[in-house]
Amino acid sequence: MTIRYKNAKTDLTTTNATDVFSVPNATTAVIKSILVSEDSGNADTITLTLTDSASAIFSLFKVKAVSANTTVELLTAPLVVAESEKITAQAATANRLHVVVSYMEIS
Repeated sequence: MTIRYKNAKTDLTTTNATDVFSVPNATTAVIKSILVSEDSGNADTITLTLTDSASAIFSLFKVKAVSANTTVELLTAPLVVAESEKITAQAATANRLHVVVSYMEIS
């Protein structure tokens, strides 16, 4: 078993759903942290979903508020994500939010 510590990050430059993190084949990930930072001086909201290997979509956070010029930790406990699953983020307004996912990759 190999464990690697990694992060995935994205700048939500549109209001489209954006893939932030996808679990590679033959791998399980333990997400330790999901940070969302607002950098424009305007409050905004974010929606985070988890898509499983069968393409079913599950809400993790639906229209979660992020205050102006703040960073929010979304997780209060680790989240296990299986092979071929992905985390997607969608901002209410473009060019305001950054997302950083810190995780352990186990293969």
